[in-house]
Amino acid sequence: MSDPAASDLDATAQWYDRFARLEARGQSRVYEELSSGVARDSRVLALITELPRLRRQPNLVLACSRLLGAPLGSYEEWSGWLVENWPAVRAEAEVRLTQTNEARRCAVLLPALAAIDGPLALLEVGTSAGLCLYPDRYSYDFDGALLHPDDGPSTVLLECTTNGSPPERMPEIVWRAGSDLHPLDVTNDDDARWLETLVWPEQHERRERLRSAMDIVAADPPLLRKGDVNDVLNLAAEAPTDATLVVISSGVLVYLVRAERDAFAKTVRGMDATWLSFEAAGLFPAVADGIRAVRGLDAPDALDGRFALSVDQQPRALVGPHGQFIDWL
Repeated sequence: MSDPAASDLDATAQWYDRFARLEARGQSRVYEELSSGVARDSRVLALITELPRLRRQPNLVLACSRLLGAPLGSYEEWSGWLVENWPAVRAEAEVRLTQTNEARRCAVLLPALAAIDGPLALLEVGTSAGLCLYPDRYSYDFDGALLHPDDGPSTVLLECTTNGSPPERMPEIVWRAGSDLHPLDVTNDDDARWLETLVWPEQHERRERLRSAMDIVAADPPLLRKGDVNDVLNLAAEAPTDATLVVISSGVLVYLVRAERDAFAKTVRGMDATWLSFEAAGLFPAVADGIRAVRGLDAPDALDGRFALSVDQQPRALVGPHGQFIDWL
């Protein structure tokens, strides 16, 4: 009979190794080195597996350590600090959520939103602080083609490469709301600091973009409610009836177990709404099968680390996880 504890350690090691190779590589040298080191360090793995499974996420553990002042030099220096300060890191990881709120994802959402008859009412699940509810307040650069809000250039410019025609107009958005297990308030110093900590160490431009986007949201806060993704119907009931309701899920459903994801998909498909999904490409079998059919991808791991934009579970594009590119199918 297999040892459950050994199996748990092995699964966590594989998680950190995959994170290092498929997510951090090319994006953060610090996170690649740290997560790769964790994958080979039985002492640190044993500590991390004390956490509930979904709170062992590399992003969450690394961010909590940084929030508490962990050194980011060598792996040996960081891991020594982590072992010494583990009770404090564990306490933070047990109450924090990975709520990365990347406004640049709006560059991927915008073309899909511009194609929907408006006016639009946006409802985002797992919204964090609601930064992705403001696609009409940011400026865009699609391979040199600029698009600005109706009142002029924004303080936030989102650059995105694409193999298709960029949108020529901004969507008309008349209502914006979101739900989250722990909604963040950009005007709260602790919430703002956590959002900044979730940005990877070397990504200074991304951190400046976050700060500018938080200023935009602070000037006109959205309606945010505490609740899980399956509370979407309660919030949808408050949307204006003369607007097209668009439900957005952006990098959040991966944190749910399969039954919860399926329940959410069933709920949204039963609503009078358009569902824009910006999630891991292999998360839903129907989406993954559609991408494989179009691209002729046969390898089981062909979609690992890749994200997809889907409209009502019909895949439209492979996209950068932070909105860097749109590769239309």
